[in-house]
Amino acid sequence: MKIMLDTCVWGGVRKVLTEAGHNVIWIGDWEQDPGDIEILTLAHKDRRILITLDKDFGELAVVHDYPHYGILRLVNLSTKQQAALSTAIIEKYGDELYAGAILTVDANRVRIRSRKT
Repeated sequence: MKIMLDTCVWGGVRKVLTEAGHNVIWIGDWEQDPGDIEILTLAHKDRRILITLDKDFGELAVVHDYPHYGILRLVNLSTKQQAALSTAIIEKYGDELYAGAILTVDANRVRIRSRKT
């Protein structure tokens, strides 16, 4: 799957997801963070699932109706947990994400908000 990692996500997640066979871009490699709207726009344009710690992307998608190919928001996770849970969630819920779902994940649960049709 094609994935974009927000700057706030630990860069080691890229290595773990790449080793699992995914095509991953990490915004932390860029000279400058382009901002949330541009990140969401670029992820959508390139058909990438966005992984972030930032709740603002959900607001952009839900309240302001910005298009996306799925958003995975990680909440209160250690760096090690970010890598392990990102991999597991992508494997289990990748189809839902590509269909435009927004998943909020913490160590104890997964909440799924499917795209309105």
